[in-house]
Amino acid sequence: MADPYTTLGISRSASEKDIKSAYRKLAKELHPDKNKDNPKATERFSAATQAYDLLSDKDKRAQFDRGEIDADGNPTNPFGGMGGGFGGGGRSHQGGFSARDFENMQPEGVDLGDIFEGLFGGGMGGSRGGPTSAGRGPSGFGRGPSPPPRKGADIPYRLRVPFAEAASRADQRITLADGKTIDLKLPAGVEDGTQMRLKGKGEKGPGGPGDGLVTISIDKHAYFRRDGDDVRMDLPITLNEAVDGAKVKVPTVDGPVMMTLKPGTNGGSVLRLKGKGFSKKNGQRGDQLVTLAIILPKDLPALAKRLDGWQDDSNPRGKMGI
Repeated sequence: MADPYTTLGISRSASEKDIKSAYRKLAKELHPDKNKDNPKATERFSAATQAYDLLSDKDKRAQFDRGEIDADGNPTNPFGGMGGGFGGGGRSHQGGFSARDFENMQPEGVDLGDIFEGLFGGGMGGSRGGPTSAGRGPSGFGRGPSPPPRKGADIPYRLRVPFAEAASRADQRITLADGKTIDLKLPAGVEDGTQMRLKGKGEKGPGGPGDGLVTISIDKHAYFRRDGDDVRMDLPITLNEAVDGAKVKVPTVDGPVMMTLKPGTNGGSVLRLKGKGFSKKNGQRGDQLVTLAIILPKDLPALAKRLDGWQDDSNPRGKMGI
């Protein structure tokens, strides 16, 4: 796998927020549901997900930055501790290496006793047929730790959430690859592209199951639109309601509420309904901003008849210098 920083298009000094933002951008662009006829996009999506899994884990990221593991999470040096090799760059020794210097350097499947028996005259730490130290391989050499068994692959899911339910964080039901269904609680601050991790809901593997990766896709709404943590909408009102004032019913993501209009309310006025927006990351909610739009009646001749002899002499565009 390529360098995870390069895969996500970020620098090595990137913050956790930078890593998350870069992954969300790629996930939106490369998700398999949007690229059904583009296998390369699917491969890049998988690579971006693997890179994000590594870099979003503080311990794994630190190990990778120190060169202890590779981009796949596997140990990079089964001879850890040998330094620059046998000839130099490592620790200096007077009189050459001793048996202790080579303890725990034996890789899986390699018997260093056969190699060094001739060099040190009959083996290290005893004769070929004699006793060996506890926990060591033949001739006194220990075996290095084997890489841990790999977990199963992660399974990506895409969950479409209705706009109002995303704002109110209503529980969502999702069907997994094994046919089972679970209810998910949407996180605070949820937005389009938010990813949720389902521990142990991926494919099975020798090191245990992988995870399920759920990417949230928020549907558009007929008259609501999102503005940061706020929800905006345009509310039509009649000329009578604007002139005389009224109590009008207003739809919100939590259901309809009553709102009072003062007499002489102008079209374009913006009224605020507190706590009717999207949840913020701190758990609080934004507001709903309602822009009023005055709608004239369809029977304009009747309106003109009522206004016969009356004229508005004000200059609403006076502040514009015209």
